[in-house]
Amino acid sequence: MPTQNKSKLLIVDDLQENLLALSEIIKQDDRTIYQASSGEEALFLLLEHEFALAILDVNMPEMDGFELAELMRSTEKTRHVPIVFVSAAGKEQNYAFKGYETGAVDFLHKPLDICAVRSKVNVFVSLYQQRNQVKHQVEALEKSRQELHATQAELQRSLRMRDEFMSMVAHELRTPLNTLFLETQMRKMQLEKGKLDAFSEPQLQRMVARDERQIKSMVRLIDDMVDVSRIRSGKLSIRPSETELSALLQRVVSDLSHQANSAGCEVTLHADVKANGIWDEFRVEQVIVNLLTNAFRYGGSKPVTVTLTRNDNVAEITVRDQGNGITLADQHRIFEPFERANTKVGSGLGLGLYIARQLAEAHGGSLQVESAYGEGAAFTLSLPFRNGLIQQ
Repeated sequence: MPTQNKSKLLIVDDLQENLLALSEIIKQDDRTIYQASSGEEALFLLLEHEFALAILDVNMPEMDGFELAELMRSTEKTRHVPIVFVSAAGKEQNYAFKGYETGAVDFLHKPLDICAVRSKVNVFVSLYQQRNQVKHQVEALEKSRQELHATQAELQRSLRMRDEFMSMVAHELRTPLNTLFLETQMRKMQLEKGKLDAFSEPQLQRMVARDERQIKSMVRLIDDMVDVSRIRSGKLSIRPSETELSALLQRVVSDLSHQANSAGCEVTLHADVKANGIWDEFRVEQVIVNLLTNAFRYGGSKPVTVTLTRNDNVAEITVRDQGNGITLADQHRIFEPFERANTKVGSGLGLGLYIARQLAEAHGGSLQVESAYGEGAAFTLSLPFRNGLIQQ
């Protein structure tokens, strides 16, 4: 039997021959026997170990068995250790009565009845093992209860997130759909009234532009939900090819110039270095678009800078805004699905940064944020050069 599973027994007697004799009587494979030749030595052992039973000789110099028992009963660690007294004194001295007064569970007279001693010790060892078993079962039940409570809390959180997600999806889809529906109703009314001048070329261009923005908004929302589903199922698609980041950034900044103007943000691009590598151009662009869109949304109409740097191993793209910044608590949350910083600015499902980080990690890279509340935020996308880097 492993040592840690054995019951521990303590024998205290000032005579070595008594210790050896009693050890031989009660030894078994399921127990470990400790010997002490004095009360002081016994106390050190009692404080160090947990014993199933202590067998104390009554007549010992300096500290007798009764005094040791009183000390044991005064300490929380040893208070509940069963005590059996052993004495060579005659029964007429009434030691047994005094022993029971000090909290003993039994009193044995010498010469010892070997069978009786073994039987009594076996009973106490069995009781101790049963108590331990019950204790472990209770601990296991308590652990199971805590795990069940945690599971229930997580389930409730999941249900709450599901409900909030469905509510957000409904809201985010309803806004562009309502706009499209109202635009359609107005055009229908104008056609029915014969107001064809409302459909001049400039008017039609504005109508098409508005429709395109609303449709793109819905498509982006649906694409985000599809990406989350792919990420969670391990089916996110990454198609690496030769990609040059400087040109990619110039194109993205140019494509988003109208959005930047609408937000009142001036965008400055620092991308003089060439960074050629094997990455999924579409997915990298998706990350940068998300970071810039967030910078326009939360940047407080202040300048936004995009910087490309590189070394031999990694290309880094940093998008920095000068908005209110992100608290440390929010910095840990914003990369989780359906989470957004605690701000009244902007809307959305809270999926963009979650998807962006997953895309960065799918490239073997990372997406990190540095921010202090009130001092803006800087998001850095790190992309390692690998898979056949093309040097220029």
